[in-house]
Amino acid sequence: MPTIVVDVMPKAELLDPQGKAVTGSLARLGHGSFQNVRIGKRVELTVDGPVTDDVLAEAKKIAEDVLSNQVIEDVVGIEVAE
Repeated sequence: MPTIVVDVMPKAELLDPQGKAVTGSLARLGHGSFQNVRIGKRVELTVDGPVTDDVLAEAKKIAEDVLSNQVIEDVVGIEVAE
């Protein structure tokens, strides 16, 4: 069965406390090359049947209305994983 992958990230202009904590941890562990970490979420939607344009449109609507908080997050990717 095909899977649709939705990637959601905090809006660029907002503070990402988890990412900031990881950035600091990486520096303390000797990985100072990384200056900024942002942490988001990945949601996988398994589809029963083929992925049509209508199914992708429905996934986009679900991503924007249910899977993300549009005030603080952006949907940055919707793709079919094989």
